[in-house]
Amino acid sequence: VFSIVVFGSIVNEGYMNRMDELEEHCIFNRNHNACNYGITVGVLAFLSCLLYLALDAYFPQISSVKDRKKAVLSDIGVSAFWAFLWFVGFCFLTNQWQATKPEDNPLNEGGDAARAAITFSFFSIFTWVGQAFLAYQRFQLGANSALFSQDYMDPSQDSGMPYAPYTNEEDATDAVGTYQQPPPADAFDTETQGYQTQNY
Repeated sequence: VFSIVVFGSIVNEGYMNRMDELEEHCIFNRNHNACNYGITVGVLAFLSCLLYLALDAYFPQISSVKDRKKAVLSDIGVSAFWAFLWFVGFCFLTNQWQATKPEDNPLNEGGDAARAAITFSFFSIFTWVGQAFLAYQRFQLGANSALFSQDYMDPSQDSGMPYAPYTNEEDATDAVGTYQQPPPADAFDTETQGYQTQNY
């Protein structure tokens, strides 16, 4: 959103001309490099945000450990890189705005757009630094868990037994210590009960 504000402000109101000339010049000290920098960084940062938004949505479906690690590391690097570019942009635009001569813009046209571009360039620094910090925390979380481990195995790919067999101590004791075999058939005293065995 901040990048849209920056390049949108410069594209819409970042160019003006004096009454005695036809060619439009950049509002930042008539330096076209300042306007071009703001527009380029704003557009590329917006596209980068869309790319990493799509990557975040696709991230749970990445099964390769190495690809997951590369995605998180690239998020850290790209976020830090954009934070640096926005810092340079903020300093550059601020310097050129301060150097702008009042006679170049007697009606003070586009002043609000220039200040908006500078302000949101400043906010973008902290946004991208925060993004880099969150990506670093995500990397640390993955490094401390099995997420980035070489021994990591996707649970859905594990064909072994999902759980260890359940054993109860009481059951194990009963099975070993108190189980008795039934007595043999001729262990009964048949004579006391009035039965006789016949031999054939």
